[in-house]
Amino acid sequence: MRVVSGNVKGRMLKAVPGMTTRPTTDKVKEAIFNIIGPYFNGGLALDLFAGSGGLGIEALSRGMDKAIFVDRDGKAIQTIKSNLESCQFESQAEVYRNDAERALKAIIKREVQVDLILLDPPYKAQKLKALIETISEHRLLSETGVIVAEHSNDVTLPNEIGLFERVKEETYGVIAVCIYKYKQSSL
Repeated sequence: MRVVSGNVKGRMLKAVPGMTTRPTTDKVKEAIFNIIGPYFNGGLALDLFAGSGGLGIEALSRGMDKAIFVDRDGKAIQTIKSNLESCQFESQAEVYRNDAERALKAIIKREVQVDLILLDPPYKAQKLKALIETISEHRLLSETGVIVAEHSNDVTLPNEIGLFERVKEETYGVIAVCIYKYKQSSL
């Protein structure tokens, strides 16, 4: 697993020890960022089921100013911190051990808007629709922001969730990726 492009292109990333997380492959990561970027002029990213932190680190490498990493697994938090240190992104990152719902509540209280939200939950515990509804209800995404939802290819997400519409869906073997943005009428 490595950083695919940007400032720290080619930097190797550690995986979370054990079998509890499933890192996004470099091929899928590259495809996701080619769809949504491929590069950014600043902004704030939220990697909500961060695992090793690979997606959020890729966003930082490609030009995001800051990223918030959230995972509920202690080994994942240690791995994220190690990977951030290896890429010298510690000063651009906040890392929290928390579950997704509580993390969103904390972000709502801070009244921040995020430019890129990366959702890659464990495939067996799908809660993407509810999380996207919460993001919509509290307008956590900036007007030009993007939500990336990675899920099993046997899961079908709706074309519209709250204020968002699916603008792209791609399948990579057993993995599917849906990209959501605000519907034009919602802005």
